[in-house]
Amino acid sequence: MKLSDVKTIYFDFDGTLHNSVKIYSPAFRKAYDFLVENKKAEPREWKDEEISKWLGYTKTEMWNNFMKNLEEPFKSSAGAIIGREMQSQMLSGNACLYDNAEEVLRELKRRGYKLVFLSNCSVRYMETAAKTFNLGVYFDDMICSEMYDFIPKHEVLKIIKDNYPVNQVIVGDRFHDIEAGVKNGIYSVYCQYGYGEKGEGDSATAGIKDIIEILSLV
Repeated sequence: MKLSDVKTIYFDFDGTLHNSVKIYSPAFRKAYDFLVENKKAEPREWKDEEISKWLGYTKTEMWNNFMKNLEEPFKSSAGAIIGREMQSQMLSGNACLYDNAEEVLRELKRRGYKLVFLSNCSVRYMETAAKTFNLGVYFDDMICSEMYDFIPKHEVLKIIKDNYPVNQVIVGDRFHDIEAGVKNGIYSVYCQYGYGEKGEGDSATAGIKDIIEILSLV
């Protein structure tokens, strides 16, 4: 299929462009070890597939779903451990984009699309990613949920969408991205290779198995 006359493309980052489980898994395990040491969690082994389900959530959503009754100071401390460790992993060169991701961004930029980074992440994480992967070369704007007090992505999109030309499409691997597209009346593309669970992309305009497929959709 072909999406009609698209001018603006919003890209999620983790699970869409960035194979982030490689740096999120060690960060999550380190934070969980901290909770075990403080007798706030029981010792256990975590598989990458279990950990990756939290990618794409804001930190507030993640902790409220993962350990709802954990005291706020420990949520904050554990969350800070994850943030610091992911940044450290990224700065150490352990992060990587999916195959074809840079090629796609380069080609879309060449074609003249307005490209907007839109992620449920912190400002520090976004800035580190931008520096690590030279994302400023491709993206016209970079926006993250912390800039809007971690409100849901569909609410952030509602605030910013009038700043960019129509027609618009949002590309992502979680229900947050598809919901943002549906609630704002724009196209949505679900990345089936990312970290979403079964059914999360059911309402999407289209689905892809590799980021390279975007080039034939727009």
